[in-house]
Amino acid sequence: MKLARLTLALLSLPLFAGCSLAPPYKVPEVQMPTAYKEAGIWQPAHPSDNLDRGDWWKEYNDPTIDNLIKQVDAANPTLAASVAHFDQASAFEQQVAASLYPTVSIGGAATANAQFYNHPHLDGIRGGPIGPQHFSEEYANVGASYELDLWGRIHNEVIAGTAGAQAAAADVESVKLSLHAMLINNYIALRNYDAESQLLSDVVDAYTKALALTENRFQGGADSALDVSRAKAQLDSAKGEVSDIAASRALYEHAIASLVGVPASSFNIAPEVTKIALPIVPVGIPAALLQRRPDIAAAERRVYQANAKVGVAKTAFYPTIMLDGGDTLDTVASAAYVLSPTNIWMIGPTAFLTIFDAGRRAAVVRQAQAVYNIAGANYRSTVLSAFQEVEDNLSLLNELAKESIQIKAAIKDSNKTLTIAMNRYREGMTTYLKSSPHKLPCYRSSCRHST
Repeated sequence: MKLARLTLALLSLPLFAGCSLAPPYKVPEVQMPTAYKEAGIWQPAHPSDNLDRGDWWKEYNDPTIDNLIKQVDAANPTLAASVAHFDQASAFEQQVAASLYPTVSIGGAATANAQFYNHPHLDGIRGGPIGPQHFSEEYANVGASYELDLWGRIHNEVIAGTAGAQAAAADVESVKLSLHAMLINNYIALRNYDAESQLLSDVVDAYTKALALTENRFQGGADSALDVSRAKAQLDSAKGEVSDIAASRALYEHAIASLVGVPASSFNIAPEVTKIALPIVPVGIPAALLQRRPDIAAAERRVYQANAKVGVAKTAFYPTIMLDGGDTLDTVASAAYVLSPTNIWMIGPTAFLTIFDAGRRAAVVRQAQAVYNIAGANYRSTVLSAFQEVEDNLSLLNELAKESIQIKAAIKDSNKTLTIAMNRYREGMTTYLKSSPHKLPCYRSSCRHST
């Protein structure tokens, strides 16, 4: 009964919560814009509640992208490491949460013993040495210990562990989002090279026909050898562009192989000219960004974790109080006698407090406060970087949309100019040098600027 009461008392101790020395938590303040400056024509688009926002890549409506995303989720080593880190953080959260409850242990032993009395003074009194006395001993004990969390050390450790696990979970989503974005960027670049390769193949065919026409006119005396040489140079330049595109495409294919966790040597994406749908950009309002981005959520949870760690560090200035209890049953028996079982139980508090440590505890508190300040600064930096990235990409979307319209107009005008020039050349109204462009037209992004 005593043991039962002891166990019940220890198990009920977590119901008594102590105070907390952690500072009141407040999310670091960041100046919030009321609207995106570069929203432009993209502002009216908003995510629809009936869409699965997690599978945002489905907006591209490309089965190959869907398949590659699945491979990234299943085999990417960076993502696997992030998931393992989350498992580690979750296990630590469970570890610190266990400190809210008593630690109960049980043990026992059974021994066979021999005891000798070989003392000269006993020999004279008892008429000779006394032989060995054999006896056995069995005992079993149950023990329990519990730290009274009067100052909130364990409570804040649990808060910090939970925040760390939440931050690690957000890191997983952030890594996954980043990998998905990298995959799609590489895939779109690869398909762009496929389209450029097809375009240049048509250019090579056109320049091949132009060379044949020039050679025929040269044979007829209408063109000079310089015209033939110029036509050959244009054809060779176009073929060189085809090889350059093939090399660039291979690099993106290798990058995709690494993302899906496959050696580049055994990975291949068949060339294909496909039209990739332009997805809807759900801009929303700036405040919504704080709720949607996992990197911001992870940064905020780490601020909360650091805040709780400050409370943990401050408890070192207060005494640690342990409540220990146990019950032991001991039985000794021999051939000469049998003792009744002996029952020993104990319960009581133990307290200890550091009196002098040359400033070590104060230094630990300052260190925890510095970690909190670092986490707060990192949070503000993450939020500002997020707003910058949105503004950067909105600006690119708006300006590149205008550029796309201008390039389409330029292509239309160039085709018209080419038709007129070739007609004039066929009719002998001009030479090949005057009718041909001085260099191969290029509408690739690498020819204009780097984005």
